Formats: sequence, C-alpha cells, structure tokens
Amino acid sequence: MTGTWPLVRLALRRDRILLPAWIIGLSLMVASSVTATRDLYPTRESLTSAAETINATAALVALYGKVYDPTSLGAISLIKLTAFGAAIVGIIFVFIVIRHTRAEEESGRLELIGAGAVGRAAPLTASLIVSMGASVVLGVLTALGLGAAGLAWGGAFAFGLSWALAGIVFSAIAAVAAQAMTSARAAIGVGVAAVGAAYALRAVGDLGDADPGLLSWLSPVGWSQQIRPFAGDRWWIAAVPIVATAVLVPIAYSLRARRDLGSGLVPERGGPALGTIGGVMGLAWRLQRGLFIAWALGSALMGMVLGSVAHTIAGLLNSPEMAKFFEALGGSQGLTTMFLAAEIGILGSLVGAYAIAAASRLRSEETAGHVELLLSTPATRVRWATSHLAFACVGSAIIIVITGSAIGLAHGLAIGDVGGQVPRLFAASAGQVPAALVIAGIVMLLFGVAPRMVVGAWGLLVAFIVLGEFGSLWQLPQWALDVSPFAHSPRLPGGEVDPGQLALLTGVAAVLIAVGLVAWRRRDLRP
Repeated sequence: MTGTWPLVRLALRRDRILLPAWIIGLSLMVASSVTATRDLYPTRESLTSAAETINATAALVALYGKVYDPTSLGAISLIKLTAFGAAIVGIIFVFIVIRHTRAEEESGRLELIGAGAVGRAAPLTASLIVSMGASVVLGVLTALGLGAAGLAWGGAFAFGLSWALAGIVFSAIAAVAAQAMTSARAAIGVGVAAVGAAYALRAVGDLGDADPGLLSWLSPVGWSQQIRPFAGDRWWIAAVPIVATAVLVPIAYSLRARRDLGSGLVPERGGPALGTIGGVMGLAWRLQRGLFIAWALGSALMGMVLGSVAHTIAGLLNSPEMAKFFEALGGSQGLTTMFLAAEIGILGSLVGAYAIAAASRLRSEETAGHVELLLSTPATRVRWATSHLAFACVGSAIIIVITGSAIGLAHGLAIGDVGGQVPRLFAASAGQVPAALVIAGIVMLLFGVAPRMVVGAWGLLVAFIVLGEFGSLWQLPQWALDVSPFAHSPRLPGGEVDPGQLALLTGVAAVLIAVGLVAWRRRDLRP
C-alpha cells in the first residue's frame, strides 16, 4: 500500500473539475425535482392519482420502478431518479475507477509510477478511496439538498444512502473489470454493460408478481430502489450492497496480485500472421467494430423491449395528472405516441455516448503513440481523423435507426401493424441523427483544440440528457433548454418536423468538425 495517499491526491487533482461538477450537478438536480413536482401535484389527491397510475402502467414501472407510498411527495418526485439516477451514478463511478487504474496502466504512466516507492496495490486502493469517498460525498450532499427542499430528513438520508451505495458497489464492479480486461475501453464496456444489465434485471423484476421479483434482488440498481426512501426507509437493505462490495473488492485485489502489469484475465486476441488491412479506414473498422456491433445489438434489444410495452401506456388516458405530466415532457398528442416519442428521444440521447466513445478513439490512439507511427506513412492527419469520425457519425446514425426499427417491429407485432409501424418509427428515429452528429463534432473540436479535455465530452452529454429529462419539469428558461442539441430534435412520431432545426444541427456539427480538423492539422502531437 506504499504511496497510496500521494496517488489519492494525484487522482483528486486530475478530477478537480469533473468530479465536483458531477456531484454538485446531481445534487442540485434532485432538489430541483422536488420543487417542480410540488408545483405539479399540489394536493394529496393528485399525488395519489399519479402514483396509482404509474404503478398500473407496465411501461412506466419498467422504466422507473414503482411508487411504494402513493401519498408521499418524496416518492413521487424521485420516481425518475431512484433507479435511473442510480444507473447514472454507477456509470460515472465506473469511468472514475477505470480512469485511474486500467487507463493509467494502458498508457504506460502506471509503469513509471511503479518505478518509485509505490506498492503493487496502491493504485487500485487509491482509485477505490477516491470513487467510494466521492460516492459518500454525493450521498450526503443529495440528502442535504432534499432536506433543504422541505422533505423529511429520514427519507432524505435514505435516498442519499441509496445513491452512495450504488456508486460504491459499481466502483467495486469496475475494479474487477479493470483487472479482468486488458484495455481500458474493454473494461469500460464491461462496467457499463453491468450497469445496463442491472437496470434491465430491475425492470423485469419489478414487472413480476412478487413485490419485487427475484431479479430485482440480483440487481445493484434494484438494491438502491428497495431502500424505498420516503416510503418506509428500509435501512437494512443497505447490508446487501455492502456485502456485495465486501466480496468484489477482495476479488479485484486477488486478480491484481496474480497478473503481470499490462495483462488481464481476458487476454486480447492476436491478429493474423499476415495483415489484410490496406489503409486507415480498414484500420479504423478493425478498431471500432467491436464497439459498434455491441451498441447495435444492445440498442436493438432495448428497442424491442420498449416497443413491446408501448401499447400499455394507453392506460394513462384516464389520469389527467399523468396526461399533464407527459405534456410537460413535451407534447399533447396521444399518450402512446407521446411515450414512443419520449423514448426515441431518450435513446437518441444515449446514442450520443456511442458517438463520444467512437470519436474519443482519436485521443486514445494519440496518447498510445500509434498516431505517430501512422503519420510516418503516406497517411495524412485529416484522412486518419476522418476514418474514426466516419464511424462516430455514420455508426451513430445506423444505431439510431436500428433502434427505431426495433421499436417499430415490436410495437407493430403487439398491435398487429408491423407494416405501418416499422417505417413510421424508422423515420422518427432518423430525426435524432443530427443531434448525435453534434456530439461527435464536439469531441472532434476538443481533440483538435484541447485534446486533454476530450473526456469532458462525457460531462457535457450528461448535462444535455439531464436538461432533456428534467428541464421542462424544472421550468427552466428556453435559452437554457436550447443549449442541448437534443432540444432541437423533432419529437417524432406525432410531432412536427422543422427542416430548419435539422439543417441548423447539421451545420453546427459540420462547423465543429471542420474547426477541429483544422486545429488538429496545426497542433503538435501531445501525450
């Protein structure tokens, strides 16, 4: 453990902007949701009606979980943040742990650090101290914000505990993934997949006959939800994630002690003896194909799940409170159509994560020293950069329309109209493509102008998603909502298409990419 505390200070210095921004932003988001919900449901009867409608609608239970106390303002106001928020917290701390473990090892910096007075387990220990400590700080600040918003302090600290434990247990999962995988990209993929699987298990478990079902008890997201803040405050549930963490952390240390520096439990597969790659585009496909295929398959599966339950949203028609709730999310068309439009918009926003991951390959290839070797060949800087941008942009478009088509197929099978729903929702999803191009353009701009800030694109994406999910409910001014490129995407199906907005988004993406490419051509290579 020698050298642990200097590494902790180093990690905190590196995360001195992003980590406080995430913690403060999430804490303020929770407190603002309480204020907005209090205005939306001012009476006990309106709270009860909204809660009963949510619990009776399978689609909403699958997405957000159940309301366990229909009379509780806290339970209603935090319905979208209990499970969904725990998943966001999990993703954030997966990135933090892997950033300070496997990513440092892959870049070669950990080898240099290890040459000093640093113990073998110190880097892993430091990353866990930072991530788990930040989880606790997030939980405390969230609880204080809820209490300051007027909610019961017991429920406030129970909710803060649920988020803190989500961050802690996913930090432990990320620590295991960092030892098992050979590359940081693969470790992040495993960690994010674990978050997605936990969310899916919770969704299926909540739809079962039991309350909750067995699958919810297998999910870290389900554990956070079953603490039930403001609906009984079941503190004893905290023992489950604590025990899971106590099991996972020793596994991570055991794997670290049994492997060589730079290796992993799952070794990378070697290529053929005779290479067949003939240019930078072929190389980009070789590097990007795993990420693209995983996203395409996962998005198609998620689309099928959402499409299969979309028709159940019609049960909301008898609830004026929930109609008002969905109208606040943007729209007055039929509730099933509104639900489809809302989910396509959410999934379109999430595909922005693929655009960032694919475009960020530019920076990881530069820091690994691969770009320097490639540029010693006839390949030019622009040709190399556009090869990866092509997968970020075109790949995002393909994933989005695959998702829309999957939703249309499942929804069409459920209502007996496959021929009508597939092209309808294919077209609806295509309207989300320009916003994803803007996200890729932001990464390219950062890579060209400030390459060390490329990781900041993840923080911007989280901010854009939060604005889209909660901005209308918080009654933010229109200029604040317009900051997000997703705010300019058409709400389809059921809404109107503004060609000017789509052209604007496409033009902004083109400008960002062009400026980024020019800056990339003129700057030096940077580690």
